[in-house]
Amino acid sequence: MGWTCSPPRPAPRTGWRVLPARVAAMCVVELQKLRHDRTELYTRAIQPALWLLIFGETFTRIRAIPTGGVPYLDYLAPGIIAQSTMFIAIFYGIQIIWERDSGVLTKLLVTPTPRAALVTGKAFAAGVKAVIQAVVVVLIATLLGVGMTWNPLRLLGVLVTVVLGSAFFSCLSMTIAGIVLTRDRLMGIGQAITMPLFFASNALYPTAIMPGWLQAISMVNPLSYEVDALRGLLLGTPAHLALDGGVLLLAAVLGITVSSSLLGRLAR
Repeated sequence: MGWTCSPPRPAPRTGWRVLPARVAAMCVVELQKLRHDRTELYTRAIQPALWLLIFGETFTRIRAIPTGGVPYLDYLAPGIIAQSTMFIAIFYGIQIIWERDSGVLTKLLVTPTPRAALVTGKAFAAGVKAVIQAVVVVLIATLLGVGMTWNPLRLLGVLVTVVLGSAFFSCLSMTIAGIVLTRDRLMGIGQAITMPLFFASNALYPTAIMPGWLQAISMVNPLSYEVDALRGLLLGTPAHLALDGGVLLLAAVLGITVSSSLLGRLAR
């Protein structure tokens, strides 16, 4: 009777060691969804194209908004990138409610994977979709004649900025999902807060021309920091990149922490 030696089975990864694998798995899932159904990619390109074509071209002609010598269409393009990626992420909680209703979330929660790792994976999966959306908007803006940099390091900074911003807004959506628990309520709240977040930022106009109360809101609005970073990276305008990146990173970490704490409530 012969003996066969088999290599020892590796110990299962637990704790934070599963985080990179979870993030990668969620990102692959999102890419597979887009590969099999590109309709969402095409339809989501319509709104930013309309903003740039109609709003951008019109306000470029009337010169009503001071932009520091930058053509208004160029000034607007980074704001539309941030807006379109936020719109993708802010409804990401609907997916986790669907997973709760189908029983997938309960199965995920009984695995050794930390809840924070699950949320982080979903947050950065939203970032993957947001990056694809950002590429579409950049291509549209380029066709319209917007002068943007193609420096690889700056484009890498754009990618990081978009992912961090989307991670925060997707966590905000999952936090709301953990509070309201239903898709209808989440849809209503998401629709109610997206435009105020957009208009209370520097996406359309400089913070300096806002009334004082709106400037105060803009200062605590993560979208403002995302837009500022994107303008600095893509257009080379003065920006506070270290502050912008720090705020977005802190917002993403806080978003992951809060939404992770509510994940169990959502699964009950």
